Amino acid sequence: MKKSIIAVLLVIVVLGVGIVVVRLSKNTPVVNALSESKTTEESPVRISTLKAGDTIESPLLIEGVARGTWFFEASFPVRLVDADGKTLALEPVQAEGEWMTENFVPFHKTLRFQVEKEGPGTLVFEKDNPSGLPKNDDAVRIPVQLKKSGGTMVKAFFGNRITDPNVLNCDRVYPVERVVPKTQAVARAALEEMFAGPTLLEGQAGYFTAMNDGVKIQKLSIANGTAFVDFDETLEAQVGGSCRVTIIRAQIKETLKQFPTVKNVVLTINGRGEDIILQP
Repeated sequence: MKKSIIAVLLVIVVLGVGIVVVRLSKNTPVVNALSESKTTEESPVRISTLKAGDTIESPLLIEGVARGTWFFEASFPVRLVDADGKTLALEPVQAEGEWMTENFVPFHKTLRFQVEKEGPGTLVFEKDNPSGLPKNDDAVRIPVQLKKSGGTMVKAFFGNRITDPNVLNCDRVYPVERVVPKTQAVARAALEEMFAGPTLLEGQAGYFTAMNDGVKIQKLSIANGTAFVDFDETLEAQVGGSCRVTIIRAQIKETLKQFPTVKNVVLTINGRGEDIILQP
């Protein structure tokens, strides 16, 4: 009789513990993760252009919103890592609006990366932590599937402060590889990658650009081995110094001369000849 009572009591205790565990699990928020849906009520970062498990390839457009507290000086980093933990991309995300708020602030970012091995990966939206204290670290992670891009490989040319620490050779620029969507206008696509500037990872490897932000390619044509490129006035705005001018020309010309159909390059700004533009 006593054994039966003890057995019944044990069953009641086990069931009670089970109920408590279930209730606690329901009330415990999921930390640093997004559900299968595109947004969650709890997440400080909400992405509208992809969800957990999506297959991604470069270039990847990311659009969403984040709490203002996730930013510092209007930005926070987004990182893409593969299954081995290797960082494939690391870029700052800029707030599109007032970020000194607890409300959600919109952002968008185009992430460029190269996939060596297809398979699982993770997008990590890291809370900017200027204090550097581990207790203030936080991140939202989205598991994804990495796919090698079916695009075209091109080279964009930049200066490099590690290869040439004092930038003594202004006419020497160095290539980084980028993947662009397949297009017949591949020379223009390569130039646009160059004007986009080095990624954060490329910057850490010493690459830099002498270009102004927002330069527009107004016209590009190739005939008889010569590429004719016309830009808007942004290319030469407040550009000074003979070395910087030389780097700008070298970046443009070498990016175009990677293609076998281009032997020479002629630059113009709003139709003005190269002899009167980009003066130091």
